[in-house]
Amino acid sequence: MDHVAKAAAHLARNVLSLRQARRMTQLALAAAAGVPRSTVANLESGRGNPSLAVLLKIAAALGAPIDELLSPPHAKVRKWQAKDLAARTRGRGVAVRSLVPEPVPAEILELMEFAPAATMAGTPHLPGTREFFSCLEGEVTIYVAGTSHALAAGDVLGFPGNVAHSYRNTAPERPARGVSVVVLAVAGV
Repeated sequence: MDHVAKAAAHLARNVLSLRQARRMTQLALAAAAGVPRSTVANLESGRGNPSLAVLLKIAAALGAPIDELLSPPHAKVRKWQAKDLAARTRGRGVAVRSLVPEPVPAEILELMEFAPAATMAGTPHLPGTREFFSCLEGEVTIYVAGTSHALAAGDVLGFPGNVAHSYRNTAPERPARGVSVVVLAVAGV
């Protein structure tokens, strides 16, 4: 594919994506830009060869810079600094923060930091939910339905998330860390 065809493909994808993101029909975009609807349809199909004036009108109607209309796909990259990731305290001495700062459907991913001798009760979930705890450092004991499971760095415990469970840093003098992954069951299934 030559550079003109690539630019037309980028333009088609970007105009369509931006129009849909703004919940506009082709007719509404055409009216806002002051161009015929067929012009918008041709741009979105990749068959259009618009003038600079048409590109400027479409960009203005979409509220986007012209280079966004012509740009190739960009990786959706975002960096969160540790100071911007809020942790909350649960139990006695356990700091919990989301491992992934964007919503993840049907899963809870958390980093858990245990102060020395910290404890925390787990939250029971719907039947069918599975929980996994990966011990990253230190020693954590997880009590599941009254049975204790000691984990050292590198160990992983999987268990049903609907039963009573709790966590404890068994080392009275040093902290522990781990990752909790909860795969939620779907209600009514």
